[in-house]
Amino acid sequence: MFWNRWIDKRIEAYQSDLMKKYCDEVESMYTKMRGWRHDYHNHIQAMQASMALGKYEEVNAYLRQLNDDLTSVDTVIKTGRVMVDAILNGKINIAAQNEIPVHAKAKIPEETAIHDVDLCVIIGNLLDNAIEENRKLPEADRFIRIYMGTKNTQLYIAVTNAAGKKQKKLGSLFLSSKGQQHGFGLARVESIVKKYDGLFSADSEDGGFTAEILLPLTNTVRTRNDSGEAV
Repeated sequence: MFWNRWIDKRIEAYQSDLMKKYCDEVESMYTKMRGWRHDYHNHIQAMQASMALGKYEEVNAYLRQLNDDLTSVDTVIKTGRVMVDAILNGKINIAAQNEIPVHAKAKIPEETAIHDVDLCVIIGNLLDNAIEENRKLPEADRFIRIYMGTKNTQLYIAVTNAAGKKQKKLGSLFLSSKGQQHGFGLARVESIVKKYDGLFSADSEDGGFTAEILLPLTNTVRTRNDSGEAV
């Protein structure tokens, strides 16, 4: 019982830090967007001046730079849920900054009863782990694949990422060289999935790590007693 309370406190503290980090990341992304829009007229005037002087190559270089800047803050994935879009695209932007290729396909049906905050916690934890594992590898070996969509009557979420050696497992937790927070992150994901009576699986192999989640689209959230049983 004492061990369970200690784990719960550690997970709660970890989650509090995680949510603050999510907010900071999203705010950073939108600050870049606001800054780019604010400078829009200045960019136009600079290009008009160069065009008037016949400096066409200079204009082309300027446009290429602006395109790169815009790409770094543009929303690349639209799931149908604004909060999820913010977290997902924020993480993809961080992956790009770390030279990690991301292939993502995500669409969340409108009828799902899963709370946005819970979805953000799930996605944020999985992608934080994926980015961290990729950072340890040579750039040529890095990748993240994300899929979110409807599978029969459930929401299916899958995240696969490049990884080093197969990770050891202690109970339902994976141990990693980054420390126990990796395990707490996955434990938090698993606890949210259980709240919705969903299914969570994670598989670690040499060279890759995959997490898969199935969540019912209907409202199946239940309260649970101290032993974790639905009531």
